[in-house]
Amino acid sequence: MDKKYELTSVSKTVGDKTLFQVKALRDFHNVKKGDLGGFIETESNLSQTGNAWVSGNAWVSGNAKVSGDAWVSGNAWVSGDARVSGDAEVFNVIKMP
Repeated sequence: MDKKYELTSVSKTVGDKTLFQVKALRDFHNVKKGDLGGFIETESNLSQTGNAWVSGNAWVSGNAKVSGDAWVSGNAWVSGDARVSGDAEVFNVIKMP
Protein backbone atom coordinates (compact mmCIF):
# COMPACT_ATOMS: atom_id res chain seq x y z
CA MET A 1 0.00 0.00 0.00
CA ASP A 2 1.30 3.42 -0.94
CA LYS A 3 1.12 6.04 1.77
CA LYS A 4 -1.35 8.83 1.08
CA TYR A 5 0.36 11.38 3.33
CA GLU A 6 3.54 12.11 5.24
CA LEU A 7 4.36 14.19 8.28
CA THR A 8 6.21 17.41 7.48
CA SER A 9 8.75 19.21 9.65
CA VAL A 10 6.20 21.99 10.26
CA SER A 11 5.01 21.58 13.83
CA LYS A 12 3.07 23.25 16.59
CA THR A 13 2.83 22.61 20.28
CA VAL A 14 -0.52 22.00 21.94
CA GLY A 15 -0.17 21.59 25.68
CA ASP A 16 2.67 19.11 26.16
CA LYS A 17 2.27 17.55 22.69
CA THR A 18 4.09 18.32 19.43
CA LEU A 19 1.87 18.00 16.36
CA PHE A 20 3.10 17.83 12.77
CA GLN A 21 1.45 19.10 9.60
CA VAL A 22 0.45 16.45 7.06
CA LYS A 23 1.18 16.60 3.32
CA ALA A 24 -0.65 14.54 0.69
CA LEU A 25 1.56 12.16 -1.31
CA ARG A 26 -1.16 11.31 -3.86
CA ASP A 27 -4.56 12.48 -5.05
CA PHE A 28 -7.65 11.22 -3.21
CA HIS A 29 -11.17 12.60 -2.78
CA ASN A 30 -10.82 16.44 -2.92
CA VAL A 31 -7.15 16.34 -1.86
CA LYS A 32 -4.40 16.75 -4.44
CA LYS A 33 -0.83 15.51 -4.22
CA GLY A 34 1.23 18.15 -2.41
CA ASP A 35 -1.70 19.66 -0.50
CA LEU A 36 -0.90 20.55 3.10
CA GLY A 37 -3.38 19.47 5.73
CA GLY A 38 -3.89 19.96 9.43
CA PHE A 39 -1.81 18.61 12.29
CA ILE A 40 -1.48 15.19 13.89
CA GLU A 41 0.71 13.87 16.67
CA THR A 42 1.60 10.53 15.04
CA GLU A 43 0.68 8.55 11.94
CA SER A 44 -1.62 6.42 14.10
CA ASN A 45 -3.96 9.45 14.32
CA LEU A 46 -4.88 9.43 10.60
CA SER A 47 -5.52 6.37 8.46
CA GLN A 48 -3.36 5.88 5.37
CA THR A 49 -6.37 4.26 3.62
CA GLY A 50 -9.74 5.66 2.58
CA ASN A 51 -10.43 9.36 2.15
CA ALA A 52 -9.94 10.40 5.77
CA TRP A 53 -8.19 13.76 6.13
CA VAL A 54 -7.33 16.50 8.60
CA SER A 55 -7.28 20.00 7.12
CA GLY A 56 -7.05 23.67 7.96
CA ASN A 57 -5.98 24.44 11.52
CA ALA A 58 -7.54 21.22 12.79
CA TRP A 59 -5.51 18.79 14.86
CA VAL A 60 -5.70 15.22 16.16
CA SER A 61 -3.66 13.86 19.06
CA GLY A 62 -3.39 11.22 21.76
CA ASN A 63 -5.01 7.89 20.89
CA ALA A 64 -7.59 9.58 18.66
CA LYS A 65 -8.06 8.14 15.16
CA VAL A 66 -9.59 9.54 11.96
CA SER A 67 -10.45 6.85 9.40
CA GLY A 68 -12.81 5.81 6.61
CA ASP A 69 -14.05 8.86 4.72
CA ALA A 70 -14.10 11.10 7.81
CA TRP A 71 -12.81 14.67 7.78
CA VAL A 72 -11.62 16.92 10.60
CA SER A 73 -11.33 20.53 9.46
CA GLY A 74 -11.48 24.21 10.30
CA ASN A 75 -10.38 24.86 13.86
CA ALA A 76 -11.57 21.49 15.21
CA TRP A 77 -9.57 19.27 17.50
CA VAL A 78 -9.92 15.58 18.28
CA SER A 79 -8.02 14.00 21.15
CA GLY A 80 -8.00 11.38 23.88
CA ASP A 81 -9.46 8.05 22.74
CA ALA A 82 -11.91 9.59 20.23
CA ARG A 83 -12.75 7.85 16.97
CA VAL A 84 -13.97 9.77 13.91
CA SER A 85 -14.91 7.34 11.15
CA GLY A 86 -17.31 6.52 8.33
CA ASP A 87 -18.60 9.69 6.68
CA ALA A 88 -18.31 11.81 9.85
CA GLU A 89 -17.20 15.43 9.75
CA VAL A 90 -15.85 17.44 12.66
CA PHE A 91 -15.30 21.12 12.00
CA ASN A 92 -15.12 24.70 13.25
CA VAL A 93 -15.01 24.49 17.01
CA ILE A 94 -16.29 27.73 18.47
CA LYS A 95 -14.48 28.84 21.60
CA MET A 96 -16.82 30.00 24.33
CA PRO A 97 -15.88 33.06 26.44
